[in-house]
Amino acid sequence: MRVIGLDYGRYTVGVAVSDATGTIASAREIIRRDAENKLRPTFRRLEELVSETGAELIVLGLPLHLDGCMSERAKITLSFGEKLHARLGLPVVMQDERLTSVEAEELLRMRGIPKREWKASIDSIAAEIILQDYLNGKTILYSGAGTGAG
Repeated sequence: MRVIGLDYGRYTVGVAVSDATGTIASAREIIRRDAENKLRPTFRRLEELVSETGAELIVLGLPLHLDGCMSERAKITLSFGEKLHARLGLPVVMQDERLTSVEAEELLRMRGIPKREWKASIDSIAAEIILQDYLNGKTILYSGAGTGAG
């Protein structure tokens, strides 16, 4: 089963996609928008990606505080997940994304990507880490047909 992983930010959505066996995550792209609330083009692109890949599940990173408490950003992300489920009709699973940006920077460093080029790929690398953590069975926060079901 193919799965799409997302790192949802104010102006970008990092995207990763699993292989057909649902074993390996790969960074795919970054969807950019001019304003946080302008989601239609983001949803359109995600619909295209679901169609192109045949994905059956969305894994959305949930940005909790380091102590595990819900952040304001996490509440916004949960809302996005609910809209995503309503729009695409696919199950959305929330995945703990704490420290994925730090891991993404380390991966870019290990891959030899110059720091000046990190901005162009860090969100999709974070999505890759979020998705790979899910595929490896690490800390699923919410799962079900939509977000919030447990």
